[in-house]
Amino acid sequence: MFDHDSKIKSLLDELDAFIADEIRPLESGDNARFFDQRREYSRTDWENDGLPADDWTNLLTEARERAVKAGLYYFALPVEFGGRDGTNFEMAVIREYLAKKGLGLHCDLHSEHCIVGNNPMALVIRDFGSEQQKNEFLRKIVSGEYGISFGLTEPLHGSDATWMETKAVPEVRGGVRGWRIDGEKMWTTGAYHASHVAVFARTSGADGDALGISCFLVPSGTEGLRVEERIWTFNMPADEPRISLIGLWVPDTARLGDEGRGLACAQHFVHENRIRQAASSIGTAGYCIAESVSYANTRVVFGRPLSRNQAIQFPLSELHTDYTLLKNMVFSVSKQIDEMSKKEVSDKISDVISMCNYRANKLACDAADRAIQVHGAIGYSRQKQFEHHYRHHRRYRITEGSDEIQLRKIAGHLFKFIK
Repeated sequence: MFDHDSKIKSLLDELDAFIADEIRPLESGDNARFFDQRREYSRTDWENDGLPADDWTNLLTEARERAVKAGLYYFALPVEFGGRDGTNFEMAVIREYLAKKGLGLHCDLHSEHCIVGNNPMALVIRDFGSEQQKNEFLRKIVSGEYGISFGLTEPLHGSDATWMETKAVPEVRGGVRGWRIDGEKMWTTGAYHASHVAVFARTSGADGDALGISCFLVPSGTEGLRVEERIWTFNMPADEPRISLIGLWVPDTARLGDEGRGLACAQHFVHENRIRQAASSIGTAGYCIAESVSYANTRVVFGRPLSRNQAIQFPLSELHTDYTLLKNMVFSVSKQIDEMSKKEVSDKISDVISMCNYRANKLACDAADRAIQVHGAIGYSRQKQFEHHYRHHRRYRITEGSDEIQLRKIAGHLFKFIK
């Protein structure tokens, strides 16, 4: 069991105080509609392709600005860019802690919103960007001027990213060396309001090769980039459009990292994101388990508390066991990430990160489903949060690598397919 040191305890106390003073009041009054049974209806602009409603977006912006002012939002970024050099371990603890509080403006996972921002692309730019890119992007990300969507998946290629059909070829325009990009991207989350899309395209090599894919930071207003379709999802509002790239041109300065080694940027993104996603899923599972135990202790059926029945006790005990084991594993692995280089993480514990992500995301879904069952009809209703948590975390079992991709990674290390 992890016994958090005084620094972590002080940080969690700081978060609690900020939530009590700044966030809870912001959730009250008319804004309560975004968190009660009206939440999906209130958050979604149904007549505008199902995008997030302006009122909801403005509320998230207000919460984020308050968190920035309090010195919390950019916690994980370097000090020189307004952060606190937050570690992966600290971020895992924070994400689990906030998710365990349940639905609220402090941490709305469906919107990828949290008072302590994730910002994985900022860390990718920190580690792979040129000095010019670091100075431009990191400062403007911190100021709120820039936001970056992630364009890896394609309509015909999801987990098989090395088979992507988007191509980039060298082309000089106006005497400037650059790249012409043609292709399509799918599930480019947040593209409707992002300043840039991180577009991955093959620049050399053959289909299936890991090398030969490059990453480009493409401004959203670039000619040739167009939103083709906005796809409604299991949990609304939705902001995961399909975009086309037709004759799009960017200068070579838009390339992030070494030519042909763009998947290293993507791997950095998913390693950081997968362990934090796992921590959030564990926190949600903890919330669902705690709410179920509390309800079972107070709900009286056939003259005695519901919790007296082993049919209630045993499933929740199993979930609680998994929650405890996984929580400690995620915290342990996040500490390992902090102690290794990026290459060591990829070579030595990529499979363990997949274990955390796979089991934690499944646990969140199982715990939400069990909470619905324990609560009965009221659990199935929108008066409780469980249906929202289930729908959100069901997405996590596909994004950042599906269950099957996580198992494939684990098997690759187990059977030595991956050296």
